[in-house]
Amino acid sequence: MLATSGRILILEREFRPKIEASFPTYDLQGQSVAIIGLGKSGIAAAKLALARGASVLALDQNETLKPLEQTLLNVKDGRLKTILGYFDHELFDEADLIVVSPGVALENYCLSSLLQSGKRVISELDFAAEVLPRCTKVLAVTGTNGKSTVATFAGQMLNHSNIRTFVGGNLGIPLSEAAFECLLSPQEPYQAAVVEVSSYQLEIPNKFFSPSVSVILNLTPDHLERHKSMTNYSTIKCRVLSHMSGRKIAILPMGNPYITEAIASHGNECMFAWIGAYPGVEVDMEQKVANFNVPGIGLLSQLPLNAIKAVGTHNYYNAAIAALSVIGLDVGIDTAAISLTIDRLKAPPHRMQIVHEDGNGVTWVDDSKATNVESTYAGLTGLKEKKAVVLLGGLSKILDAQGSNGFEHLIEPLKNHRGVVTFGSSGLLIQDTLSSHGLAIPCLQAKDLKGAVSLAKNMAKPGDVILLSPGCASFDEFINFEHRGKFFQELALSMKV
Repeated sequence: MLATSGRILILEREFRPKIEASFPTYDLQGQSVAIIGLGKSGIAAAKLALARGASVLALDQNETLKPLEQTLLNVKDGRLKTILGYFDHELFDEADLIVVSPGVALENYCLSSLLQSGKRVISELDFAAEVLPRCTKVLAVTGTNGKSTVATFAGQMLNHSNIRTFVGGNLGIPLSEAAFECLLSPQEPYQAAVVEVSSYQLEIPNKFFSPSVSVILNLTPDHLERHKSMTNYSTIKCRVLSHMSGRKIAILPMGNPYITEAIASHGNECMFAWIGAYPGVEVDMEQKVANFNVPGIGLLSQLPLNAIKAVGTHNYYNAAIAALSVIGLDVGIDTAAISLTIDRLKAPPHRMQIVHEDGNGVTWVDDSKATNVESTYAGLTGLKEKKAVVLLGGLSKILDAQGSNGFEHLIEPLKNHRGVVTFGSSGLLIQDTLSSHGLAIPCLQAKDLKGAVSLAKNMAKPGDVILLSPGCASFDEFINFEHRGKFFQELALSMKV
């Protein structure tokens, strides 16, 4: 049946799912689950809910999306209903459980009121964690910057050591997909799950997500338009530790006051290891060696890092933290095994990714994932051996009550580089900020990324790097940072000598 009323679109189909016979038990049989937000996470959660025997009401205010009945072609069941656009909030009264996608803020869909009312509201992350096999060791990686790279490195170390590993979460594939696979093939569970976790996924306190190892890499101002303050932001991030105790390990940055305050309120009884101190890991950047000292798990060893091929000195720390995380999972991998994987590590796309070296000897590097100033700072400090023309721009983020965009913090790492080209909606603002704080190298402005690339090509000299590390969100010109990075790569490859 297809029915429309105003801005409401409802689709219902009356036939059984082909996948149903694969699941001998249905723990949500007879229950109604509302899925809010139909991006990748919402679609994966809907598949999982149906597999667990629930009736699913799929909701999204975006009328342009495809209804789930069209997206999940192999799930054809009268228990599935999609509503796009406006809907009556009284529909929640009939739901036994509400699963929220990470892109949906608690101010939307009356979620804050539903939580306060005692309604059972759960994140997609927690919904998946509820049914993950107990034998699957979970590594959670969060932080403002670097989490995708650390999660990717950890996944590669595990997979190269023949540990069947899921890598995803906020990074690419939702955790609900892993849970769905484990239900589909219960005889072949993942041995490990490396889960990148964003603050959005932790806004709703979790009940089932209990990693064996959690990493909080760092914490600097970001997403404050949603979280309102650094205190709230840090409290939410530290929820990743909520259900950790005993020999479970929390790997944390030393000396971050927000994290120190937040973990004190958690009253955790797990082991702590520190980034940059002991017990924990320190990196000797001169010798390119990671030194591990964690007596609680009997770890005292060194890991040579000089074989790393990823661009940027910050990737030595990323690899060291990933290695400590993997060892902490206790899946039979030690420092010696990890040392055999170091030369095979590859950073994820758009994170200091080398695009190519052109005919003039200029290397083009895509760091589009640098959506805040701290990420750009890390990229710049990792390029000490070459001069770069740095592309900064997009939609900048306000970092404090005084309205600062934070780009003044780049003056020091920029001083030895070739020049800067700003672009996009915040291009002029960034140029003004840098100039007013004494930037000594040339700084040009372009209307958009295409124009910025053209100016950068003319500014670069043989042996230089042209680095896209915007320090801004991409939404003024692009769908997301991946879209921006791919466009930059196309421009880089099309530049004639």
